[in-house]
Amino acid sequence: MVVSSIVTGLSSCQNSGYITPPTQTFSGTLNTIVQEGSANFSHDGRYLVFNSDRNSQRSIFLYDLQSSSLINLPGLNKPESMQFDADVSADGRYIVYVSEELGKTDIFVYDRLALNSENITKNFIGEVRNPSISGNGRFIAFEGNRQGQWDIEIYDRGLELDLSLPGNEEQESSE
Repeated sequence: MVVSSIVTGLSSCQNSGYITPPTQTFSGTLNTIVQEGSANFSHDGRYLVFNSDRNSQRSIFLYDLQSSSLINLPGLNKPESMQFDADVSADGRYIVYVSEELGKTDIFVYDRLALNSENITKNFIGEVRNPSISGNGRFIAFEGNRQGQWDIEIYDRGLELDLSLPGNEEQESSE
């Protein structure tokens, strides 16, 4: 009876709902032998943005759950700096993140179609951390320390912005 209960208990662990790929020693997948963290999903769960210490520096990576592969982000991760605390818009087009260079942190928005980053806090006096992006990519919220305490800041990228919307993934996945 006891053996039957143990076997039943162990077999219930078999299908626990995890779809995490196994850890690999190379960097072309989700988990490697170095630290990964700060993961956030796009609106529909297709994209997962996270930071990792691969390549001997803290960098941002984007994982496509449909293809089970990393998406190249040319120009996002800069040498001699650290990129971390990323969030992704609804369709995965825009990635907001913190970059630290020479001891100063700034919030950047990376556009996967234009392949460039914009520093939205270059004139912000104080420290910044923990950015998040609205689903459509227009608004960025982050914590800012201008006056000796952490406050919530909201940055509006403007009305002329090409919005990121659920369902736009097809045009971007052809990279």
